[in-house]
Amino acid sequence: MLYAVKDWDNAYANGPNIPGGERWPGLWVAPAEAYRAELTGQGRAKLDIAYGAHARQRLDLFLPEGTPKGLVVFVHGGYWMRLDKSFWSHLAKGGNAHGFAVAMPSYRLCPEVGLADITADVAQAIGRAMDEVAGPVALTGHSAGGHLVSRMICRGAPLSAERQKRIGSVVSISGLHDLRPLQRTAMNETLHIDDATAAKESPALLTPVDGAKVTAWVGGAERNEFRRQAQLLANIWTGLGASTAYVEAPDRHHFDVIDELADADSGLVKALVG
Repeated sequence: MLYAVKDWDNAYANGPNIPGGERWPGLWVAPAEAYRAELTGQGRAKLDIAYGAHARQRLDLFLPEGTPKGLVVFVHGGYWMRLDKSFWSHLAKGGNAHGFAVAMPSYRLCPEVGLADITADVAQAIGRAMDEVAGPVALTGHSAGGHLVSRMICRGAPLSAERQKRIGSVVSISGLHDLRPLQRTAMNETLHIDDATAAKESPALLTPVDGAKVTAWVGGAERNEFRRQAQLLANIWTGLGASTAYVEAPDRHHFDVIDELADADSGLVKALVG
């Protein structure tokens, strides 16, 4: 079957192509606030931990009951241009229930900085969270966050080899792994992705570290481009020696595909923390 894209802006437009899509990101605010308040009241939340000097270089850490078995880091999306850590706190529930601490960083945004700077921010945030929590590490991220966590297990990532070795698994949820198509969108007036940036920052164009394990997870009801981007990473990295999986979650669209992170018994959480 032929697959051609005539309108690249529409190909990457999520809200307008989801019934009731305008409800997001607002639907995440109340559950995130409630979980943050719950864990703060229990003394299990460390909020606004600094990992840099910028106001956005902060992370929240949500602790399980008892000593953590390890660390999960969730990196949010928003096309590298918007949103912050406060929208997703409730998604720590699944990891917490399995005994993992869950870190959620904000990072600097385009156009104030470029994509390479954001990659560096996320690496710095992960390192800071690793300093707080011992044990194995699992990374997950949504959309642009999927790109960023995949980037962490590429050769030459701004994360030390010692820290990379602690990363047991990565789950890229609706991740953007080849940045070249985004050069064709109006968003690029803000993102400023050129050929050199795409070559340097696209996980699908890079080589994973030895022993990399990645699951490309995407909603079955998502835009074709997001499904293609997920398939692309799993396909290419398999040929480069990584352990890969591709999962389409039935009937899930780009926004509700992450909901299962809050469910300890979900397939998504099990893919992340085993």
